Amino acid sequence: MSALLCCAVVVLAGCASMPVAGDVKPVDASQPGDSQVQVYAVAPREGATPTEVVDGFLESMTSDDPNFMTTRKYLTGEAARTWKPSAGTTVLAKAPNRSGSSLYDKDRRRTEGTYTLTGDQVAAVDAQSSYQPLAPTDYSQTLHLVQEKGADGKREWRIDIVPDGLVLGQSDFRRLYRSVNKYYFATGRTNGRSTLVADPVYVRNRTDPVTRMDTATQTVRALLGGPTNWLRPVADSRFPTGTALKKGVTSLAPDDQNVLKVPLNKKADKVGRTACRMMAAQVFFTLRDLTSARLEQVELRSERGRLCALGADEAVEFAPDSGSGAPDSQYFVDAKGHVGRLPGSSKGTGDPEPVTGPLGEGTVPMSSVGVARDEQSAAGVSADQQDLYVSSLVSDGELAEPVVTSGAARPGDRLSAPSWDGRGDLWVADRDPAGPRLLRLVGGKGTPQEVTVPSLDGGRIEALRMSADGVRIALLVSKDGRTTLKIGRVERQGSEEQPQVSVEDLRQAAPQLTDVSAISWSGRSRLVVVGKEEGGVQQVRYVQADGSTSPSGVLPGVNQVTAVAAADDEQLPLMAETEGDGIVRLSPGDNWQTVLKTGSSLVYPG
Repeated sequence: MSALLCCAVVVLAGCASMPVAGDVKPVDASQPGDSQVQVYAVAPREGATPTEVVDGFLESMTSDDPNFMTTRKYLTGEAARTWKPSAGTTVLAKAPNRSGSSLYDKDRRRTEGTYTLTGDQVAAVDAQSSYQPLAPTDYSQTLHLVQEKGADGKREWRIDIVPDGLVLGQSDFRRLYRSVNKYYFATGRTNGRSTLVADPVYVRNRTDPVTRMDTATQTVRALLGGPTNWLRPVADSRFPTGTALKKGVTSLAPDDQNVLKVPLNKKADKVGRTACRMMAAQVFFTLRDLTSARLEQVELRSERGRLCALGADEAVEFAPDSGSGAPDSQYFVDAKGHVGRLPGSSKGTGDPEPVTGPLGEGTVPMSSVGVARDEQSAAGVSADQQDLYVSSLVSDGELAEPVVTSGAARPGDRLSAPSWDGRGDLWVADRDPAGPRLLRLVGGKGTPQEVTVPSLDGGRIEALRMSADGVRIALLVSKDGRTTLKIGRVERQGSEEQPQVSVEDLRQAAPQLTDVSAISWSGRSRLVVVGKEEGGVQQVRYVQADGSTSPSGVLPGVNQVTAVAAADDEQLPLMAETEGDGIVRLSPGDNWQTVLKTGSSLVYPG
């Protein structure tokens, strides 16, 4: 009796996603984000109908079936041998619908069957584990079934034509996979140092069915594979080409001293000490957020022994968020158009004070401000949004002549709020309909350089925020009456002293939001976004740089948000400007609190 009960539990667990009888309806296997739910693959029963075979196959794909061996039992021998589940993942809004048709012989015996899988595709994950969000797109794929003779001589229905990869509903995808950041070094140097750039990918939450690797090992394997195609033009790995984990390694975990030892193949044998330490830094920051215990040291090893080790204190030298000044301070424009500062406001102890220099007490009122990450200088856009000024924040003096002037007739068609990257360069968009431009000022001074954006496709840049690493830019682009969020890759060609800069390969970052009104980077590979879904109300939520989202990314409601500000350090408060409550703050684990009743354009450095 107990054995039968156990079998019943397994079968029920395996029926969580797809129906096997009755009307065809999309059914999610688990509650969104519930990674503790586990689905078990069940082999096809003897004499299973074509519909049962299709449903069982789709259901089995949502399990942790080792090497998908049980899943392959729904396929013919040849299809089972050639099917490649790791080729990529199609993510649908719901579990796929299926409809079928059959062919019959002259005696009305069914000889073959065709089933069409349909749904709304919302994302795709490629073989590099890179996520690509999509506006809901019609999905349609075909499964073909035939009768195949088994070892016992009986004929059973099996799938003989099947697309490579997995097809999952969104809730199953969130249950089975998690987002992780790999780290690579940006090409060129930022302020004399090599800068790490986050490259987000998705790996299995538990053990990968194909490789049998745990999550940490999958992540290191992905890191050794190099940057994803989108990031590759602007980032490099310090691991020699061909470097891989030692054969047979499926588990990586820190020892009782919180030291993580990573065994590599012989391709890494000849690396020098400097390169090895940079390789260790890539592993350290890639795995830092994956381990429950504090990671104290990464040790790289090869067949000839230890190559090098990098401790947590030494890793600070390579930290992707170092060199950002003291982002505990926030800056804003007061009711008179002067730039002010909220010092130490993460603890709620700072009182507003004017900044040093002409932006703090000058005669030209400002509408927006951007502060360099070293907090030595700032850029302000005049109240009429026509002129961009750059001024020191550490010394007094007269306000210099504007470095950029827009010729547009309407204020709303003139200059956007400015933003500084981690290299110390200043960026601003001129929205003049007669000649819209994206401009960059090296070091915040000199002649503005126009930055080309080939894939704007007729859209206009309304706002921008530069990432701290300087190789990614978040743009609000308006087109056809809607404003959407796009992420671009900043490429620099030519000499380091006078590069030709362009923004390439724009990709949609929040396709579910049809109107985005405000953005800010929040950490190494995440943005906070204010926007609306089709027919919905305004929401404030987190979006990954690859465009992926999670249900937990939606933040507590706050009314009529017009701007947001977040820091490189994700533990610092999120700030928002509202129409009714002034400037408000959201600290981790707390509710929104009013900081200033008046003021606008609140920003962290950057």
